[in-house]
Amino acid sequence: MSIVEDAKKGIITEEMKVVAAQEGVTEDFIRRGIASGRIVIPVSPYRKVKLCGIGGGLRTKVNCSVGTSTDIVDVDMEVEKVKAGERAGADTIMELSTGGDFVEIRRRCIEATTLSVGSVPLYQAFIEAARKDGAVIHMREDDLFRITEEQAKLGTNFMAIHTGINRITLERLQRQGRHGGLCSRGGAFLTAWMLHNDKENPLYAEFDYLCEILKEHEVTLSTGNGMRAGAVHDATDRAQIQELIINAELGDRAHEMGIQVIVEGPGHVPLDEIETNVKLMKRMSGNKPFYMLGPIVTDIAPGYDDRVSAIGAAMSSMYGADFICYVTPAEHLALPNPEEVYEGVISSRIAAHVGDMIKLNKRDQDLAMGHARRDLDWEAQFNLAINPSRARQIRSERASADTDACTMCGDYCALKIANKVIKKLD
Repeated sequence: MSIVEDAKKGIITEEMKVVAAQEGVTEDFIRRGIASGRIVIPVSPYRKVKLCGIGGGLRTKVNCSVGTSTDIVDVDMEVEKVKAGERAGADTIMELSTGGDFVEIRRRCIEATTLSVGSVPLYQAFIEAARKDGAVIHMREDDLFRITEEQAKLGTNFMAIHTGINRITLERLQRQGRHGGLCSRGGAFLTAWMLHNDKENPLYAEFDYLCEILKEHEVTLSTGNGMRAGAVHDATDRAQIQELIINAELGDRAHEMGIQVIVEGPGHVPLDEIETNVKLMKRMSGNKPFYMLGPIVTDIAPGYDDRVSAIGAAMSSMYGADFICYVTPAEHLALPNPEEVYEGVISSRIAAHVGDMIKLNKRDQDLAMGHARRDLDWEAQFNLAINPSRARQIRSERASADTDACTMCGDYCALKIANKVIKKLD
């Protein structure tokens, strides 16, 4: 029996108890959320993980993606990136390699973390076809489902699966065109395969079979966003919305079969369309957990896209997004290194917190920081910081002669002056 079926029968599982304690909500709140599809807890029968609840009424979670490319296959570095992401406070990891020994890379990355790990099975299926037969268009449908099951058995907790690309979606894309092209690797693979073979997407055509595999291995389905915009001028277009319609319908079907479901959202979205995207996704999917990819809010800041994404992620979280995929400073430029992974996670965690201050009305940590600053309590300030080690490092490198103040103001620290005056008045 799956966790969804348990929830529907009124059973509160150990996973629900753990997440309820983490989030400060009742156990029945979590159970009802899973039963209705509003909350997921990625699990696996093959490994124990640090449990993570994603969905309505819970803290916004941050995903850290890692993985090799065809140009850089350094498994040790990928393991270090996994560890850097977890050290920076990521809630989940996605292993998205496109180069090297897929099984060995994924096995080592999974072994390196206590977090839930996600994957995109079709990457391996299409790339193995290209290696063996010379092109992705030769991918065999059976291999796609075989690899999905194999990855599940490695202990993969959730999978991004591009179920919403079908013939109608492609017709919409072809009729309208794109300013930024098709930026989703999975979307590009499937589009090329479907057009060359004149066939329907097997993940759509054989959706019930896919669900049987996912349910057997207790994998959470994340409906992939293959039509996401790769430029802000393509945001919220007809191809994206068509894919959302299909994914919303299939998400309902999967949940009815006892599978946990996340709905993925778009990538490049201008500020004035973020609220629309979040509310549209939530309404159409029946308030299933919404996984926002980024979003990138301007296309002209390469090298700083972690900051660009943080702006969009904060707004997305505020309006109701439940899950944020981090972006690193290397986005659009190069495969990120461990340091960039760490920075990307920190940026997204800040964004998620900013959004949760509004969405969940949780400002206790900020209130405590205000008091610590007023009282010039440096140790409390460090402990409350999202990245305590960074805060400590900066202060230690430029320490003030006055241990109460910092070198921004030195002898003329406004708080120190005001505190003295107020103390005398008392």
